[in-house]
Amino acid sequence: MDVKDVIAKRFQQLCRERDIRPNELATLSGVTPSTVYSMLNPVRRNISVVTVKKLCDGLGITLGDFFNTPEFDALDQEIK
Repeated sequence: MDVKDVIAKRFQQLCRERDIRPNELATLSGVTPSTVYSMLNPVRRNISVVTVKKLCDGLGITLGDFFNTPEFDALDQEIK
């Protein structure tokens, strides 16, 4: 699994925990629904840190809270 996939899964997890849909996450975060759906789309390869920060702000969590999971810690190094 790559970084983008782990980010998308983390947002899906947080939305399930809060019982909110992607459209609601977009509204809470001040981004368009297409931005959220694009981030969740497995074909999309790029996601900006600014977008991740806005989505975290909408969920009321810090970037540290978002990235502080075993899934992120287990990712392989990008530079080999």
